[in-house]
Amino acid sequence: MTEIIAIDGPASVGKSTLAKKISNYYEVPLLNSGRLYRAVALKIINKKININNKYKILQCAKSLTGENIKSENLFSSKIDKIASEISSKKYLRKQLMAYQREFPKKYAKGKKFAVIEGRDIGTEIFPHAKIKIFMWADAKVRAKRRHLQIKKKGQKTSLKRIYDEIVARDMNDLNRKIAPLRPAVNSVLLDTSYLDIEQAFNAIKRIFS
Repeated sequence: MTEIIAIDGPASVGKSTLAKKISNYYEVPLLNSGRLYRAVALKIINKKININNKYKILQCAKSLTGENIKSENLFSSKIDKIASEISSKKYLRKQLMAYQREFPKKYAKGKKFAVIEGRDIGTEIFPHAKIKIFMWADAKVRAKRRHLQIKKKGQKTSLKRIYDEIVARDMNDLNRKIAPLRPAVNSVLLDTSYLDIEQAFNAIKRIFS
Protein backbone atom coordinates (compact mmCIF):
# COMPACT_ATOMS: atom_id res chain seq x y z
CA MET A 1 0.00 0.00 0.00
CA THR A 2 1.29 3.47 -0.89
CA GLU A 3 2.16 5.64 2.10
CA ILE A 4 1.51 9.38 1.91
CA ILE A 5 4.33 11.74 2.85
CA ALA A 6 2.45 14.92 3.79
CA ILE A 7 4.54 18.10 3.86
CA ASP A 8 2.96 21.32 5.11
CA GLY A 9 4.17 24.80 5.96
CA PRO A 10 3.89 28.50 5.11
CA ALA A 11 5.07 30.36 1.99
CA SER A 12 8.76 30.22 1.01
CA VAL A 13 9.74 27.75 3.71
CA GLY A 14 11.32 25.29 1.26
CA LYS A 15 8.49 22.75 1.03
CA SER A 16 8.66 22.36 -2.75
CA THR A 17 12.43 21.94 -2.80
CA LEU A 18 12.42 19.38 0.00
CA ALA A 19 9.45 17.52 -1.51
CA LYS A 20 11.26 17.33 -4.86
CA LYS A 21 14.41 15.92 -3.22
CA ILE A 22 12.37 13.26 -1.40
CA SER A 23 10.50 12.42 -4.61
CA ASN A 24 13.73 12.07 -6.60
CA TYR A 25 15.56 10.12 -3.89
CA TYR A 26 12.82 7.51 -3.47
CA GLU A 27 11.71 7.70 -7.12
CA VAL A 28 8.09 8.37 -6.20
CA PRO A 29 5.48 10.80 -7.58
CA LEU A 30 5.09 14.31 -6.21
CA LEU A 31 2.16 16.74 -6.13
CA ASN A 32 2.78 20.38 -5.17
CA SER A 33 -0.79 21.21 -4.18
CA GLY A 34 -0.09 24.95 -4.07
CA ARG A 35 0.43 24.78 -7.82
CA LEU A 36 -3.24 23.80 -8.21
CA TYR A 37 -4.36 27.08 -6.65
CA ARG A 38 -1.69 29.01 -8.54
CA ALA A 39 -2.80 27.45 -11.83
CA VAL A 40 -6.39 28.49 -11.11
CA ALA A 41 -5.16 31.98 -10.16
CA LEU A 42 -3.27 32.26 -13.47
CA LYS A 43 -6.42 31.30 -15.38
CA ILE A 44 -8.37 33.93 -13.41
CA ILE A 45 -5.82 36.58 -14.42
CA ASN A 46 -5.60 35.51 -18.07
CA LYS A 47 -9.38 35.30 -18.48
CA LYS A 48 -10.01 38.44 -16.38
CA ILE A 49 -12.44 36.58 -14.12
CA ASN A 50 -13.99 38.33 -11.12
CA ILE A 51 -12.57 36.87 -7.88
CA ASN A 52 -16.15 36.22 -6.68
CA ASN A 53 -17.41 34.46 -9.82
CA LYS A 54 -17.94 30.98 -8.37
CA TYR A 55 -19.07 29.33 -11.61
CA LYS A 56 -16.13 30.52 -13.72
CA ILE A 57 -13.57 29.78 -11.00
CA LEU A 58 -14.93 26.23 -10.68
CA GLN A 59 -14.67 25.85 -14.45
CA CYS A 60 -11.03 26.88 -14.22
CA ALA A 61 -10.42 24.22 -11.55
CA LYS A 62 -12.25 21.48 -13.46
CA SER A 63 -10.30 22.19 -16.65
CA LEU A 64 -6.82 22.05 -15.06
CA THR A 65 -4.28 20.01 -17.01
CA GLY A 66 -0.82 18.74 -16.15
CA GLU A 67 0.52 21.45 -18.43
CA ASN A 68 -1.27 24.16 -16.40
CA ILE A 69 0.15 22.82 -13.14
CA LYS A 70 3.70 22.60 -14.50
CA SER A 71 3.62 26.09 -16.03
CA GLU A 72 6.66 28.29 -15.36
CA ASN A 73 4.38 31.32 -15.01
CA LEU A 74 2.87 30.39 -11.65
CA PHE A 75 5.13 32.51 -9.46
CA SER A 76 4.55 36.23 -9.09
CA SER A 77 3.30 38.56 -6.37
CA LYS A 78 -0.04 38.91 -8.17
CA ILE A 79 -0.53 35.14 -8.35
CA ASP A 80 0.57 34.81 -4.70
CA LYS A 81 -2.16 37.23 -3.67
CA ILE A 82 -4.96 35.68 -5.75
CA ALA A 83 -3.99 32.10 -4.86
CA SER A 84 -4.11 33.03 -1.18
CA GLU A 85 -7.55 34.63 -1.59
CA ILE A 86 -9.15 31.78 -3.53
CA SER A 87 -7.66 29.11 -1.25
CA SER A 88 -10.15 30.17 1.42
CA LYS A 89 -13.15 29.50 -0.85
CA LYS A 90 -14.86 26.33 0.36
CA TYR A 91 -16.25 25.29 -3.04
CA LEU A 92 -12.82 25.53 -4.68
CA ARG A 93 -11.08 23.67 -1.86
CA LYS A 94 -13.63 20.86 -2.22
CA GLN A 95 -13.01 20.61 -5.97
CA LEU A 96 -9.23 20.58 -5.62
CA MET A 97 -9.34 18.25 -2.62
CA ALA A 98 -10.84 15.57 -4.87
CA TYR A 99 -7.93 16.05 -7.31
CA GLN A 100 -5.37 15.71 -4.52
CA ARG A 101 -6.93 12.59 -3.02
CA GLU A 102 -7.05 10.90 -6.40
CA PHE A 103 -3.41 11.67 -7.15
CA PRO A 104 -1.84 8.65 -5.31
CA LYS A 105 -4.37 6.27 -6.87
CA LYS A 106 -3.59 7.54 -10.36
CA TYR A 107 0.15 8.07 -10.20
CA ALA A 108 1.59 6.04 -7.32
CA LYS A 109 0.45 2.48 -8.02
CA GLY A 110 3.18 0.06 -6.97
CA LYS A 111 5.21 2.84 -5.32
CA LYS A 112 6.19 2.91 -1.66
CA PHE A 113 5.38 6.61 -1.24
CA ALA A 114 3.51 9.51 -2.79
CA VAL A 115 4.73 12.96 -1.75
CA ILE A 116 2.06 15.64 -1.37
CA GLU A 117 3.01 19.14 -0.19
CA GLY A 118 0.92 22.16 0.67
CA ARG A 119 -0.67 23.86 3.65
CA ASP A 120 -3.31 21.44 4.89
CA ILE A 121 -2.21 18.05 3.60
CA GLY A 122 -1.68 16.44 7.00
CA THR A 123 -4.71 18.08 8.63
CA GLU A 124 -7.39 18.06 5.91
CA ILE A 125 -6.42 16.22 2.72
CA PHE A 126 -4.71 13.14 4.17
CA PRO A 127 -5.39 13.28 7.94
CA HIS A 128 -4.56 9.57 8.29
CA ALA A 129 -1.14 9.84 6.64
CA LYS A 130 1.51 8.17 8.81
CA ILE A 131 4.33 10.48 7.73
CA LYS A 132 3.60 14.17 8.31
CA ILE A 133 6.17 16.94 8.21
CA PHE A 134 5.42 20.54 9.17
CA MET A 135 8.09 23.00 8.05
CA TRP A 136 8.63 26.45 9.49
CA ALA A 137 11.20 29.25 9.24
CA ASP A 138 11.47 32.84 10.42
CA ALA A 139 9.62 35.23 8.08
CA LYS A 140 12.75 37.35 7.53
CA VAL A 141 14.73 34.25 6.51
CA ARG A 142 11.96 33.21 4.11
CA ALA A 143 11.81 36.70 2.61
CA LYS A 144 15.56 36.67 1.93
CA ARG A 145 15.32 33.25 0.27
CA ARG A 146 12.43 34.37 -1.92
CA HIS A 147 14.19 37.63 -2.80
CA LEU A 148 17.25 35.65 -3.93
CA GLN A 149 15.09 33.33 -6.07
CA ILE A 150 13.47 36.28 -7.81
CA LYS A 151 16.83 38.00 -8.42
CA LYS A 152 18.23 34.81 -9.96
CA LYS A 153 15.36 34.88 -12.46
CA GLY A 154 16.40 38.40 -13.46
CA GLN A 155 13.29 39.98 -11.97
CA LYS A 156 13.22 43.02 -9.69
CA THR A 157 11.45 43.46 -6.38
CA SER A 158 12.28 44.81 -2.93
CA LEU A 159 13.11 42.66 0.07
CA LYS A 160 10.71 44.70 2.21
CA ARG A 161 7.84 44.13 -0.20
CA ILE A 162 8.44 40.37 -0.17
CA TYR A 163 8.68 40.34 3.62
CA ASP A 164 5.42 42.29 3.95
CA GLU A 165 3.70 39.90 1.50
CA ILE A 166 4.93 36.83 3.39
CA VAL A 167 3.76 38.21 6.75
CA ALA A 168 0.36 39.12 5.26
CA ARG A 169 0.00 35.67 3.70
CA ASP A 170 0.98 33.99 6.99
CA MET A 171 -1.72 35.96 8.80
CA ASN A 172 -4.28 35.01 6.16
CA ASP A 173 -3.31 31.31 6.18
CA LEU A 174 -3.13 31.05 9.98
CA ASN A 175 -6.43 32.85 10.64
CA ARG A 176 -8.71 31.71 7.84
CA LYS A 177 -11.88 29.91 8.94
CA ILE A 178 -11.52 27.04 6.47
CA ALA A 179 -8.51 24.74 6.96
CA PRO A 180 -6.18 27.21 8.72
CA LEU A 181 -2.45 26.58 8.48
CA ARG A 182 -1.38 24.56 11.50
CA PRO A 183 0.71 21.45 12.20
CA ALA A 184 -1.13 18.16 12.50
CA VAL A 185 -0.99 16.75 16.02
CA ASN A 186 1.24 13.85 14.98
CA SER A 187 3.52 15.75 12.59
CA VAL A 188 7.29 16.13 12.76
CA LEU A 189 8.17 19.83 13.19
CA LEU A 190 11.13 20.97 11.09
CA ASP A 191 12.41 24.53 11.56
CA THR A 192 14.58 25.38 8.55
CA SER A 193 15.54 28.91 9.66
CA TYR A 194 19.17 27.81 10.03
CA LEU A 195 19.16 24.66 7.90
CA ASP A 196 20.02 24.47 4.23
CA ILE A 197 18.09 22.05 2.03
CA GLU A 198 20.66 19.23 2.40
CA GLN A 199 20.54 19.44 6.19
CA ALA A 200 16.74 19.43 6.11
CA PHE A 201 16.74 16.45 3.74
CA ASN A 202 19.16 14.50 5.92
CA ALA A 203 16.95 15.15 8.95
CA ILE A 204 13.95 13.76 7.06
CA LYS A 205 15.86 10.68 5.83
CA ARG A 206 16.56 9.77 9.44
CA ILE A 207 12.80 9.71 10.06
CA PHE A 208 12.34 7.14 7.28
CA SER A 209 15.25 4.92 8.34
